[in-house]
Amino acid sequence: MNLITRVFSGALLLACAGLYGCAGQQSEEVLQQAGNDFQKVKEDSNVLRIAPKDVIRAGESLARADRLSSYWGSGSDVVHYAYLSRRYSEIAREHTEQVLNEERVAKLELERQRLQLALREAKLLSVQQQGKWLEEQIISLATTQTDRGLVMTLGDVLFDTGEAELKSSANRTVLKVVQFLQLNPKRVVRIEGYTDNTGDKQSNLQLSRDRAQAVADMLVDLGIDEKRIKVEGYGDDYPVEANASERGRAQNRRVEIVFSDEKGQLGAAR
Repeated sequence: MNLITRVFSGALLLACAGLYGCAGQQSEEVLQQAGNDFQKVKEDSNVLRIAPKDVIRAGESLARADRLSSYWGSGSDVVHYAYLSRRYSEIAREHTEQVLNEERVAKLELERQRLQLALREAKLLSVQQQGKWLEEQIISLATTQTDRGLVMTLGDVLFDTGEAELKSSANRTVLKVVQFLQLNPKRVVRIEGYTDNTGDKQSNLQLSRDRAQAVADMLVDLGIDEKRIKVEGYGDDYPVEANASERGRAQNRRVEIVFSDEKGQLGAAR
């Protein structure tokens, strides 16, 4: 009986030793994995910057698991704290990745805003340069700077004899006026029609008004608000040359576009 007892006891001890060996091997593997995970997050500067508390918790759990691994029968506790350490390391990585993504998105948004601002500034500069160029073109086409304002003259060649309809050759000049007014939305114009002294005075007055109105209508058709346009007809009054010659009469048959200043103030009418 004693022999049986001793044999049984020995077998039990061997079984326990085997189980302990298996448990010990498992806890060592888990502890090693937790240590590897913790080492990775500890060496990652972004993780240390973004998720320092999770790194600390991972380190504390790993240290506790390591201490418990030296005690008999604490394999399950070692596994538990090693698991906690690995979980904290994982949370630290996930949190870091989330914040890094948010930072990348924020950086891209700032870059997008910077590019949009640069484009707006470039466009504004382009508009300003274009406006300056157009103003130079207007000045080059204008006959003179008068007390009435900057005056552009459209000659008689832009109309058929005795007619108020603009020829297609006037399109380029009128288009420059439209572009200039679009880039200078506060400016207004007064369009004045004139004729030579051929024919009766009333007919000349009507023709001068009709020609001025034809120019105004084209500006409106091209998008200029009619409120920015005034129309006057003066007939054969205010000649610029003597009507004694054909050349003089041709110069008197004209339409003048008078531009306001940048604030929209027109000079006095005739």
